[in-house]
Amino acid sequence: MSMNSLKVLKYVVFFFNLLFWVCGCTILGFGIYFLMKNSFGSLFYSLPSLTLGNVVIIVGSIIMVVAFLGCMGSIKENKCLLMSFFVLLLFILLTEVIMAILLFAYEQKIDRYVANDLSQSIQRYKSDNNTRMAWDGIQQHLECCGVNSTNEWNGHPPESCPKDPKTQGCYVKAKLWFQSNFLYIGILIISVCVIQVLGMSFALTLNCQIEKTSQSLGI
Repeated sequence: MSMNSLKVLKYVVFFFNLLFWVCGCTILGFGIYFLMKNSFGSLFYSLPSLTLGNVVIIVGSIIMVVAFLGCMGSIKENKCLLMSFFVLLLFILLTEVIMAILLFAYEQKIDRYVANDLSQSIQRYKSDNNTRMAWDGIQQHLECCGVNSTNEWNGHPPESCPKDPKTQGCYVKAKLWFQSNFLYIGILIISVCVIQVLGMSFALTLNCQIEKTSQSLGI
């Protein structure tokens, strides 16, 4: 690979990661906004920290850190940063694969667990402000009521529920949406994995070329 090709690869990796760093900052900003507004509280009694704001902040922070390593490693031609970027991407990719396998292997158990936890949260609707805000926000946005049906509110659904008594439950509606958009979600997930593999390949290629250039120059 010539020096010109090395420069092209270096700037491709840099701008590729700069774009993702900006995306990470945007996602982090949305996470902080959700956390401050607290429009979606926790629906899972066993996982009280699993709120929309916290999840979005974690995702945004991870993207920012990984993209920063890629940016600095490429523009500075720093082999240590590039390998850190490579290892982090590999770890994230392996984690995604393991999570996907576990989701398919324990799909029914996870389904029962989520439905049960959501049903329990309905019992805390009046006593817990965060739970009430979460249910009101979800029912208004998704135009649904309860977990499986309006009957779970014991004949007294909150004002955030649609007036139609035949309205679908929120969990049922979410599952139907996921099933109807499974192809698009699959394409999105595969695209993310392909981008990660490309990022790893570019980082490894750039790292190897920097090593060869250093050896040829006697550095």
